[in-house]
Amino acid sequence: MAKFRIAGISFDHMHIGDLLRLVHDHPDAEITGIFDPDPARMTDAIANFAIPPERVFTDFDACMATGPDLAILCAATADHADYTERLASYGTNVFVEKPFAGTVADARRMIDAMEQAGKTLAVNWPLTWVESHVTAKRLIDEGVIGELLEVHFYDGNRGPLYHLADKVEVTPEEVERQKPDSWWYKKASGGGSLLDYLGYGATLGTWYMNGVAPLEVTSVIDETPGIEVDQHSITVCRYPRGLSRMETRWGTFTDPWTIRPQPTCGFTFVGTDGTIASPDYASHVTVQTRARPEPTPVPADPLPEGRRNAIEYVLGCLDRGEAVTGPLDPAISLIGQRIVDTAAKSAAEKRTLPLIP
Repeated sequence: MAKFRIAGISFDHMHIGDLLRLVHDHPDAEITGIFDPDPARMTDAIANFAIPPERVFTDFDACMATGPDLAILCAATADHADYTERLASYGTNVFVEKPFAGTVADARRMIDAMEQAGKTLAVNWPLTWVESHVTAKRLIDEGVIGELLEVHFYDGNRGPLYHLADKVEVTPEEVERQKPDSWWYKKASGGGSLLDYLGYGATLGTWYMNGVAPLEVTSVIDETPGIEVDQHSITVCRYPRGLSRMETRWGTFTDPWTIRPQPTCGFTFVGTDGTIASPDYASHVTVQTRARPEPTPVPADPLPEGRRNAIEYVLGCLDRGEAVTGPLDPAISLIGQRIVDTAAKSAAEKRTLPLIP
């Protein structure tokens, strides 16, 4: 019998299919149930993972009655807190696919609910599992570029409706057809490129900065007629030492996992003694140091067993009774959420703001 029983909760976010695939392929895990109010959205997962009818639910409580050890939550961002509180009442561990929450207040609700339940809350940021970005973290921690002063982030994709689970592409015509009804394009549901992607830069940036938070945040967003959410945002964070820029974009020329677009998606780091460029999905990072100022490629480290993907890592932590660390740690993700909330408010008020507590 599988060691871990796992439920997939909500198919709002297309990453649910990718995460269920990781569960399906894990030797010590099984999918005990999937839930979504709309049965049509579960069709592909049912076929891909041969999920029997008795494990498919349109009723949340019936799904949770299967007794999962871990619930993978892929709901619309604005619904994360409500779902997490409901999941906590069942005494299950919760794995939330990014973004963390709709607001800082919601993020704190999620943390409190899981602490009261005595269960693990993990917040997954898929860029955590990109070899180049993990290698950059190792080099920064080893002091290769001295003290880290700046984290620059540019990331996004052609748009959230251009791809399904497993990065299956959708035609531009179908994208336009879906936009009016998609939660990604509704403010009330937590849509927009800022809320979708800034959490990556803010949360991984906090990880790279070893938990240091910025003092203040300035953000601007675009406005597109007929679309109520942003598709492009630029945020500047002022830290005790240095400024960092974090830019999000729906509408990159190509998707970064297919053909690397320009501007390049990923991170650039500036330290007191050097710099590192870490593009998304790259085979290497590029390093400059005072001792060797010419840009030098450093091969990306292969991810070690136990840290090759989010499901493998979280299940390993649960098995060993260890807390999740890095960007998955709710404490790190909370700082990222504070940056996101401050940026959203800054953009709305068109002024620089101190970091929301």
